[in-house]
Amino acid sequence: MDFDQLETFLEVAKHVSFSRAAEKRFRTQPAISSQIRALEEEVGAKLFDRSGGKVSLTAAGKAFQKYVDETLEARKAMLVALAETERVPRGEIVVGANEGTCLHILPEVFSGFKKLYPDVSVNIKRSDYAKILESVTDNSVDFGVVSLPITDNRLTAVLIHQDELVLIAPPQHPVSKLKSVTVAEIAKYPLVVPKLGHTRDGIEQLFHERRLKPNYTMELDSSELLKRFVAADVGIGFIASSNVQEDVRAKVLVAIPIADAQIRRDLALVFRKDKALSRAALAFIDIAVKHKPVEELVPGLK
Repeated sequence: MDFDQLETFLEVAKHVSFSRAAEKRFRTQPAISSQIRALEEEVGAKLFDRSGGKVSLTAAGKAFQKYVDETLEARKAMLVALAETERVPRGEIVVGANEGTCLHILPEVFSGFKKLYPDVSVNIKRSDYAKILESVTDNSVDFGVVSLPITDNRLTAVLIHQDELVLIAPPQHPVSKLKSVTVAEIAKYPLVVPKLGHTRDGIEQLFHERRLKPNYTMELDSSELLKRFVAADVGIGFIASSNVQEDVRAKVLVAIPIADAQIRRDLALVFRKDKALSRAALAFIDIAVKHKPVEELVPGLK
């Protein structure tokens, strides 16, 4: 058996699907099935039960999975240890983050990191909050970038960016003429909001505390889509101040501070507490922590 076969086995086990594993491994389903058959022949046991149209691990497969996890982790640790002997960060870093973070926060962090450590490959997996945390805990990414707070005690969180939500509106909207806006004033207008996440939770809490009923006109799962619909005057919305600076410069949107509330959005780099951090990973944490947001464009924000 080889490492490629073992990685294929883990993908099938993770997704309980040969077709899904084939997609993840960029191969055909017959190729995946052939690798699993070869493994089963070599270990002398059936690893997957394919009866009833479903795929599940057999008892032997579950035992085999434990050894495969340990083997691949040992291989990764060995490669990192050898790279460390040169005392130069090398290898690969995989980071999970949502759309807004990928577009507006991470580019400058990655740029600073790559200038200092060009031999380290950096990859991004774009996902939502829950899937990012899942990817960190199952070690399919090295780091996640998510909003605080983090309640999982298996994870370490390092603050890398402090932000605040602002109200956004098209330039022709009545609230765009105001220096600041109250929550009660916001409740009078149709709102475009995120479907899920910490931002949505903060908005819900904001109106609940004031016993106000917001007028949600549209729910979206993309911060970029939210900005586009607000610019089209479908409604006004909330967004992190760092995510709207280019639109403010272009005069596509106006960002207005909230006069009687503050909704913080602090971003943290999260990773497993038991993770053996390579020199490259430690260097990445250092760069991310030192990164400072660009100057805010919204008057009144600190």
